[in-house]
Amino acid sequence: MIKTQGLTHIQLTVRDVNRSLKFYQGVFGMEVQYWHGSKMVFLRTPGAKDTITLAQAGKGSAIAGGGVVHFGFRRAESQSLDEAIRAVVAAGGKFIERGEHAPGRPYAYVADLDGYTIEL
Repeated sequence: MIKTQGLTHIQLTVRDVNRSLKFYQGVFGMEVQYWHGSKMVFLRTPGAKDTITLAQAGKGSAIAGGGVVHFGFRRAESQSLDEAIRAVVAAGGKFIERGEHAPGRPYAYVADLDGYTIEL
């Protein structure tokens, strides 16, 4: 077994890096850690150690899926699920579904601009 400290990042192939950057900054408040060239940007949630890498799709690149079922953001206790869904939709994303994993443990699935499913 390899001992790790957890995931370092998730990389998403996107149609337009700048458009996706604005989405993740506007909806989730993610901050640019650094750019790797002009077609890849590393983002981090303020105060956290998580990272999402957005990479410009090349010709013939798979987008929205490629084996990634979904990834999740843990909402702050003060953020209602309804408010979070509205923020995603207002930024051009889509509402998919909502439910409860267990009583009192609500969730919602939304999609970003390239169709990646995000659990809130």
